[in-house]
Amino acid sequence: MRRKGVNYSKYGYIFTFPFVLAFLIFSLYPILYTAVIGFTDMQGLIPKPIHLLDDPFKNFKDLLFDNPSFRKSLTNTGLLWVVNFIPQIVLALLLTAWFTNKRLNIRGQGTFKVLLYMPNIITASTIAVLFGSLFAYPMGPINSLFQSLGWTDAPIFFLQDKTTARGIVAFIQFWMWYGNTMIILVAGVMGINPALFESAAIDGANGWQTFFRITLPSLRTILLYTLITSMIGGLTMFDIPQLFLQGGPDNSTLTTSMFIYGQAFKGSYMYNRAAAASMILFVIAAILSGLLFYLMRDRDAARLKKAEKKHRKSAHAATEMEV
Repeated sequence: MRRKGVNYSKYGYIFTFPFVLAFLIFSLYPILYTAVIGFTDMQGLIPKPIHLLDDPFKNFKDLLFDNPSFRKSLTNTGLLWVVNFIPQIVLALLLTAWFTNKRLNIRGQGTFKVLLYMPNIITASTIAVLFGSLFAYPMGPINSLFQSLGWTDAPIFFLQDKTTARGIVAFIQFWMWYGNTMIILVAGVMGINPALFESAAIDGANGWQTFFRITLPSLRTILLYTLITSMIGGLTMFDIPQLFLQGGPDNSTLTTSMFIYGQAFKGSYMYNRAAAASMILFVIAAILSGLLFYLMRDRDAARLKKAEKKHRKSAHAATEMEV
């Protein structure tokens, strides 16, 4: 933009320079450095010369084929994400439909939204202590409730059962994040053209028809964003499993981020193996993100673009024949 001979665009570059510099130093450089040391023999707390391995992919092969703990961590991570995300997105969509339904005209929406979002702002350490106390053995609120209702005669050690431990961790993740997902979806609905809902109401569409025929298709981009961010958050899940159960029992809640942390900062300080695991996780995230982008692409827009391209070719061919 120019005004009175002054080029104002340079000020935009000046204001973005601090972010670019911070990104290069604190994000891009660590990523590239991590990618490089994944092909080396870098390990140990005391610095020593680093060498590229004769087989550059040795660390990656060892993790994928000779390390059961890493494979188990990948399985746990995927399972914990799926189990918490499915009810999370379902409940968030139901709450979104409830809050944005003008026919219901719900009062006190702001208060409800704050209460539902509140678990997301509680620190992970606090939540870990809370649920550790709830499921404590032999004396804890859940055990006391079960015994008072006559469901069990003796205390249950919930946190020593693999399935129960995974279920609790998945529930905590669901409980923490469904409010955040709901807020994003509500914001997306608020951005839809109100004329679409008015037209649907005039045509006699009920609430479910409006939601599935207008709201959901219009939220395609927002849903894609939610899926991508939730998937990346699920793949990098660390704080709750680490603080709550430290990966137990028997590595049933060991996530890939916990495995990477353990390799890098415990025992032999195997930075090369941790870096290789990080890059494998990065590749998995990139592949899944690409797959989600492909599956949730706007097929109608793609067909229209293809038809327009075909029409241009036909018109061009017809013009050439006339010439």
